[in-house]
Amino acid sequence: MSATVIDGKAIAARVEEEVRAEVERLRAAGVAPRLDLVAFGDDPAFASYAKGRRDACARVGISSEEHVVAEGGVAGSGPGRGRAGGADRTRDAARALRSLSDAPDVDGILIQMPLPAGLDERVILAALDPAKDVDGVHPENLGRLYLGAPRFVPCTAAAVARILEEERVETAGRHAVVVGRSVVVGRAVALLLLEKGARGDATVTVCHSRTPDLVAHMRRAEILVAAIGRPGAIRGEMLRAGVVAIDVGTSSVPDAGARRGYRIAGDLDFPSVAEVASRVTPVPGGVGPVTVAMLLSNTVRAACRRAPTDSARAPSSTSRGGPA
Repeated sequence: MSATVIDGKAIAARVEEEVRAEVERLRAAGVAPRLDLVAFGDDPAFASYAKGRRDACARVGISSEEHVVAEGGVAGSGPGRGRAGGADRTRDAARALRSLSDAPDVDGILIQMPLPAGLDERVILAALDPAKDVDGVHPENLGRLYLGAPRFVPCTAAAVARILEEERVETAGRHAVVVGRSVVVGRAVALLLLEKGARGDATVTVCHSRTPDLVAHMRRAEILVAAIGRPGAIRGEMLRAGVVAIDVGTSSVPDAGARRGYRIAGDLDFPSVAEVASRVTPVPGGVGPVTVAMLLSNTVRAACRRAPTDSARAPSSTSRGGPA
């Protein structure tokens, strides 16, 4: 069997088209959607990370700004500067984030994760307005997801759900295996697949590093979601014929022949998995582009709070979130 390769870029383009239409409605109502990206500490990778999100925002008409909050710094465009450190770092970072959360023209806030060592994630997230947490990482938003009444679904999990929807993969009554138990990916995907109704009603097994006989579980999967961050760890001979394989993994693998000296690889050994799967997502070009598109969708959903009644509607098909 030769798998159909799922085109994540094409799916992302359709999501962006929906978002662009919502942005136009909002702007006609006097609301300019805005997404701010925040990094705590001088991370060299932030510039590239932010550029990808900024370019995506520009394609659909969402304004965006980036903020780097260094030790003792105050949130603002470009690098922050300051001298405080040690136990004060978490307090200063939380104060900066709270300032952004209080800004009336900021609709969505995306924090680059993981946070630098020394910052208390619980305190940082508590300073984030959950109604602006478009990445779905605030405890309140995760709790709403658990209760089946999500405001913002974590973007990667939302991307997996959207891909299955676009590919018209039947989930009801199917056996889905999620390999990976991270809070905002593995567990979030499992919760979405368990929900009652359309795009849910699956029987879900969540596997992880302590799961005995992992291969036996994977061979029972009709839908497999790989999210362990181990490049090429899952091979075709570990899976049943006809499985729908969704690869969430993104790891940098040294490659002397690549322009940057490395390539991005997923958790699936793509050539062997493609021989047994019915459909499979590639890396790159699969879940990644759709994840960014779902971030845009969540941002527009957040911006709808500022719109006059009946002048704009939150997108209903671009994410699984409820009213913001």
